[in-house]
Formats: sequence, C-alpha cells, structure tokens
Amino acid sequence: MDKKTEEFYIRLKEQLTSSTDWPSEYLYKFILPSDSHNVAKLEAEFNDMGAVISTQQSKTGKFTSVSISVNMPNAQSVIDKYVAISVIEGIISL
Repeated sequence: MDKKTEEFYIRLKEQLTSSTDWPSEYLYKFILPSDSHNVAKLEAEFNDMGAVISTQQSKTGKFTSVSISVNMPNAQSVIDKYVAISVIEGIISL
C-alpha cells in the first residue's frame, strides 16, 4: 500500500471513529467493469455478513455500480474490508 493510500485510510478511520457509534450500518459504494466474475468476487467478500447488496449497470453496460449496506463492528473492520476489496481488478471505491 502506498503512503497516500495509507494516509487516506488513517484519516477515514479517525473520521469513522469520531462520528459513529459502533457497531453500525455502513454503506459501501463501488463502481467496477461489468464483469460477472469481478462482481461475484465483490459480493463474496460480504457472504454470511447479512449484507444488503444492490447492483445497477450503466446505460452502456460497461460498468456496474454496487451498493452494499452491512452492519460492521468497528471502524477498523470497515478499513480492512476496503483493503481486501482493493485487489479486485478495476474497482473504484466511492
């Protein structure tokens, strides 16, 4: 992980810790190329967590937006999930 990314996650953790009472619902939003394999990998990261996942393809069908609402135990678990998902090819976290 590069220094800029690491600093971003440190700031995000501080913001989440100070603004949220944990455990809490957290809404992840992503955009990724419309490849069923990549979308399945993303959804698999949230298996057995009781996540509510909604997907929508772009008008051209090239991209898929994915919203995932899930109860997370603490700010660090939110960060850990972002890091785990970052290996999916072409994914953009919003």
